[in-house]
Amino acid sequence: MITLPTRTRRFNFGFALFALIAAQACAAPLPDAAAIARQGNGKGALACATCHGVDGGGQAAAGFPRLAGLDAAYLERQLDSYANGTRSGPVMAPMANALSQDERHALAGYYSRLSIPTAAANGASKPGDDPLGKELAMRGRWSKQVPACIACHGPQGVGVGADFPPLAGQPATYIANQLRDWQAGTRKNDPLDMMRRISVALEAPDVTAVSEWFAAQPAVLKGERP
Repeated sequence: MITLPTRTRRFNFGFALFALIAAQACAAPLPDAAAIARQGNGKGALACATCHGVDGGGQAAAGFPRLAGLDAAYLERQLDSYANGTRSGPVMAPMANALSQDERHALAGYYSRLSIPTAAANGASKPGDDPLGKELAMRGRWSKQVPACIACHGPQGVGVGADFPPLAGQPATYIANQLRDWQAGTRKNDPLDMMRRISVALEAPDVTAVSEWFAAQPAVLKGERP
């Protein structure tokens, strides 16, 4: 009978334990994001479709945003922000806290892969007649250090990466509510505090006008051009 050295036995035991843990991790089922979106997770998170629609297109009248086609990293960060309190919301904060990190990650990926619904692709609302919104969106107001919105959010507000989400085709009510949250400091998960500084320089008519202008712009999928 051959007796292995103690060091070798410890190595073999450690390797076997590592292999067992790795196998269990690989065998763990991934969250079913589609099911959570339709039915909730049974642990306090309601179906996402209740507010955001089965197609992820949102509800313009109620101010619920489109999720379909948004950047996955952006979506996940917003869910995390609701969970950690850097973004407030009486509805979304409890939902995000009822989701595990894996579920938030899975839902972000799921919605990012959905096609943009026709209504959003054509613009969530009809263009307004007020030129103020277009002026702020395209040129900004440099007298108050407000840059053009498209400088960060891309041509016509179609979005740029994980930090600058699409504004085009989002409900005007939703956009306006976010600007007011930035102003009030109840949302504070922006890069370098940019949106806080910009939003406080806007007056109520500015918020309404620029929100309505972006809502009327057609949404496009990542990588497409307006």
